[in-house]
Amino acid sequence: MPVRPIVNRVSRTLTRAGLGLAAAAMLATSASAQIVRHANPGPGPSLILQSVTIPAGAETLVLSGQLAAPIDPSKPVTGVESFGDTRTQTVSVFTKIKAILAEHGYTMADVYKLTVFVTADPKRGDGKMDFAGMNDGFKQFFGSADNPNTVARSTVQVAALAGPNYLVEIEATAARMPRR
Repeated sequence: MPVRPIVNRVSRTLTRAGLGLAAAAMLATSASAQIVRHANPGPGPSLILQSVTIPAGAETLVLSGQLAAPIDPSKPVTGVESFGDTRTQTVSVFTKIKAILAEHGYTMADVYKLTVFVTADPKRGDGKMDFAGMNDGFKQFFGSADNPNTVARSTVQVAALAGPNYLVEIEATAARMPRR
């Protein structure tokens, strides 16, 4: 049976039971609610979204900032090179985020918001972050064949992160509609 007749029937029952139109309206809204990704206006596809609408009733998962893992955990950490350049660290962080999401039943396609903190790449010599390198790593996980979704995102250059060898830290927020 289509969802709408069931919602209408339940709405009438709630109204008769004294729960009122507000409860009925909330039920009708949640039955058809979807997470909506609003693209940036412009002539072509954008790397990031303008905004995202998360409806009431969505389940959310907020991840703390994640840092890169050493390229070779069997070797001692000797500096930034133990974790790689900005692109390598970005891929490492997203791989870690993907695993954490999976532990909670989410996927990268459920991520809707990222905050990315990037420090200056010491190899650049100009004191600036490697924004292109971070975006190259980002594109492996968003707007790809595996995950066509992209996200609302802020990327900021910071003076330093928690450890001297890290170039990238990423916070992620994911949402999904409850499974029925």
